[in-house]
Amino acid sequence: MDFGDIARFGLLVVRPGMLVMAAPGFGAPFAPARARLGLTVLLALMLAPAVAVPVLSQSVGLGVLVARELAIGLALALAVRTLVAGAELAGHLTGTQLGLSMGAVINPQSGVRNTLIAALYTNLALLTFFAVNGHHMFLRTLMQSYVALPIGAGHVDASLARTVTQMLGVVFVLGVRLAAPVIVVLLIVEVAFGLITRAAPTLNIMAVGTPVRLLIGLLVVAAVIPILPGLVARFVSTVVELGLAAARAFR
Repeated sequence: MDFGDIARFGLLVVRPGMLVMAAPGFGAPFAPARARLGLTVLLALMLAPAVAVPVLSQSVGLGVLVARELAIGLALALAVRTLVAGAELAGHLTGTQLGLSMGAVINPQSGVRNTLIAALYTNLALLTFFAVNGHHMFLRTLMQSYVALPIGAGHVDASLARTVTQMLGVVFVLGVRLAAPVIVVLLIVEVAFGLITRAAPTLNIMAVGTPVRLLIGLLVVAAVIPILPGLVARFVSTVVELGLAAARAFR
């Protein structure tokens, strides 16, 4: 085979490969390497008939093309990361309020230590992402990115900073909205314990308050879980648009 043909197919693999490696659900850090590689090659083969790969020239280096393709793929993957990070933030806030921050486990979606509530929220958010066919939306967005951003040289637009700021805003809004019920209820519980302490100073509020706070917090979490899929589903189309907007910054 001619090296030019291999290089052109290699360029076609880079963008979906970065999406598979960096986006939760497509290829988590603990997913088998063969599965991620197979999915990347499969996506590249499906895109090959519809994507025009330019002939390599001496004017544009191969490293520049690869770097741009990596940046576009990473921008698309960050959209899925935004959705999962919002649920993870909600789990961190909830777990801290419940006093579960010491009981951390490895989250398979991010590869870092999280509380049990954070791991639960991130997995539920990812299941919701698949349930509303968010992965189909991202695959269509990947195809649209080749139409809006064909393989070739480009530059970084100033809109990238604004898009990243909007992604961080989605993380904060989603996280706070999911954690707000637990925070508000436990705040009321703390105020009630304060009034009880003033009325009965001899009561050991530390021994009594901890299990009561944990029980009430878990009941609120149980009430929030049915609401989580609907709230996460509202942000799926938003993060898809933000991912495509971030990718367009490398036009």
